[in-house]
Amino acid sequence: MKVAIVGGGPSAFYVASRLLSRVTDSRLRVHVFDRLWAPHGLVRYGVAPDHPEVKNCTNKFDQVAADERFRFYGNVNVGAPPLPGLSKTVQLGVGDIRQNYSHLVFATGCALPALHTALLNSPWCMPALGFVHWYTQHPSAPPPPALDSLTHVSLIGNGNVALDVARILLTPPSVLDKYDVPQPVLEVLHRSTVRHVDIIARRGPINAAFTAKELRELINLPDASMRPIEPSLLVPPDSASRQQSRILQLLAKGSRNPFGSTPKTWALEFFKSPIGISPPPPGETQPLLHLAHTAFDANGQIAVPQIDTPSAPPQLLPTSLVIPSLGFRAEPATPFFDATLGHLRTQAGRILDKQGRVLHNVYASGWAANGAKGVLATTMMDAYAVADVVSGDIMNTEQAQISPSEQEFVMNLTPTDDEPPSLVGEACAARRIITYADWKRVDQEEIRRGELLGKERERMDWEAARAFLWPTM
Repeated sequence: MKVAIVGGGPSAFYVASRLLSRVTDSRLRVHVFDRLWAPHGLVRYGVAPDHPEVKNCTNKFDQVAADERFRFYGNVNVGAPPLPGLSKTVQLGVGDIRQNYSHLVFATGCALPALHTALLNSPWCMPALGFVHWYTQHPSAPPPPALDSLTHVSLIGNGNVALDVARILLTPPSVLDKYDVPQPVLEVLHRSTVRHVDIIARRGPINAAFTAKELRELINLPDASMRPIEPSLLVPPDSASRQQSRILQLLAKGSRNPFGSTPKTWALEFFKSPIGISPPPPGETQPLLHLAHTAFDANGQIAVPQIDTPSAPPQLLPTSLVIPSLGFRAEPATPFFDATLGHLRTQAGRILDKQGRVLHNVYASGWAANGAKGVLATTMMDAYAVADVVSGDIMNTEQAQISPSEQEFVMNLTPTDDEPPSLVGEACAARRIITYADWKRVDQEEIRRGELLGKERERMDWEAARAFLWPTM
């Protein structure tokens, strides 16, 4: 009864929590492996810093880690190539897991941004995930954006992540100083010259992907104001839900500050979609974002660009930086990735082989199984459901059919001891892996350093964490 969970984000910890509560046998072992050195995944590296209440779930994760049957191994990459910036991770093959564990759960999330084909490889584009990784100090974060030379930013997509990015750009840095924002990030934000942010969506306000809470935070910013929206777009149809009606009401009311009365402004541009980006015209400094007007197809489901419509020619929008925010997908190198889905092949929590057959004691949870959708509560409920499947299999001698084509991934039902693979033990001894006890020491030190600066915490990177944990190394 040894369960390996690949991934150390919320889904992994919720699976572990449920398993440890459902299976009371003292012989159970639950080991979590994360290629990042610090645990908690998107809670640490995805939640906006001015949303500290969302991170309260880590208190529950601390309780999970206190169970003697639980182990966390950070900086261990299982079964996939390392990401940029993570080349120093300990590489562990799925075969190593197979020889040491009876059950395997993939909780690897969706770690790559969905890309827009019209904006590929553009020097004037930065994926929203990269921007988020920058301000959360993710190990694979790109270089800082040159905010001190930008005035206009265009976001493609209008989900909550897009609004997070817009809010970080528009919020006075003095307001962000108290939150969990690393000092190097704050220094860049304090030098920012961004004055306007466009948020571009291919559908209309009734189809907005953001929540009323996120919108309310944006319209109440102290130093920013929203360009009014054409009233005809804000008439709710009879079929509008309560949430949709509330969003339309907020948009009709507009921002707390009248448009143009503030140092910074923003706008929601509906029924538009990028079709390209071109270099700055002679004598200008900003590239041109080409936007086509969109309209719903015959089925009324998909908004498509109207490129050849003389009455609505493409718009050329001068902008300093384009940030696509179109969602996330799983890594293609992850075992059992299905390119048609953008995530792993699963059925009711169980991994399927290429022929659609259920694999033996191999599972997936959260975004890895379902794609990048839902809030933290959605992830928790899915993780609990998957953990119930795993615990049922642990206590049931009936085993699922083994796929010959995926035989190498079948788990060994008689693990030899309570320890992780020998390679992990060696890496722990060499201080290349962080345990949860190590993490708690770092966590407390980050909070202490933050208090000295009058903020929530001051983050460490991997090298700083190692130097703190093992100063004589």
